[in-house]
Amino acid sequence: MTAPSLILVGYGSEDPRVAQVSRDIRAGVLAIRPELDVHVAFVGEGQPTGPTVAAKLIKRGVEEAVIVPLLLSDAFSAHAEFPALVAQIGASGSGLKVAASRPVGPEAQLLSVVDRRLRDSLRARRVSELDGLVFAAVGSPDLRSNAIVTRRARQWATHHRLPCVTAFGAVSGPTAADAVRTLRSQGRRHVAVGSWFLSPTPLFVREATSALAAGAVAVSEPLGAGPEIAEVVLSRYVVAAMELVDLESDEVAASEDVPVRHLSVVSA
Repeated sequence: MTAPSLILVGYGSEDPRVAQVSRDIRAGVLAIRPELDVHVAFVGEGQPTGPTVAAKLIKRGVEEAVIVPLLLSDAFSAHAEFPALVAQIGASGSGLKVAASRPVGPEAQLLSVVDRRLRDSLRARRVSELDGLVFAAVGSPDLRSNAIVTRRARQWATHHRLPCVTAFGAVSGPTAADAVRTLRSQGRRHVAVGSWFLSPTPLFVREATSALAAGAVAVSEPLGAGPEIAEVVLSRYVVAAMELVDLESDEVAASEDVPVRHLSVVSA
């Protein structure tokens, strides 16, 4: 039997760069696992939607799919759109079995991507000295997720041995601009912002613009579609795909000398 299809689901936007990041992540996944059937879908704005992709899979006779949410700041997929999408597909009566993985973030290994993007930004703005950092994230309605992001920010700051303020642009704050002003009020004049955003969403653009206006010396670009993202996607996919394995059916198949689908077919 073939491995389940993989559906990467992220938020869409009128800005085509946002959708392109999702497509680039798909390309990165296929570069590692070219035999996988990988698709991109969007919630909110953008096409295709999750149900549209699911309908195409059903038409092709696909029986199983794994949804991986392309979220960085929500460790538990607390955004209502994602569990609603799984429920909608499951309630369609099509027979397509769907499992949803944890979102790609907040994974500690992605801090290296933040560093890489920030170095590029510092180089472009000819900045060679820092005395403060801001870790700018979207934020989540789930307090546990925000706590994990704050932990990532502490790990990042400890690595660089610099004071750091975490900013949550989409929830209760502080914003990136507030965080920059906080550090500058402490006498720090060389404050840079590391962006825990996947793509250049309107929120990212607003946070970056306001942080620079507040005195930040540099703001890193979003993480984008680096190889680290593809690796996390695949690890999430593997765990979720295991939920689709019918162990009871496999035992019956084994007793009848029928080849059994092993988990190795979905290993990263």
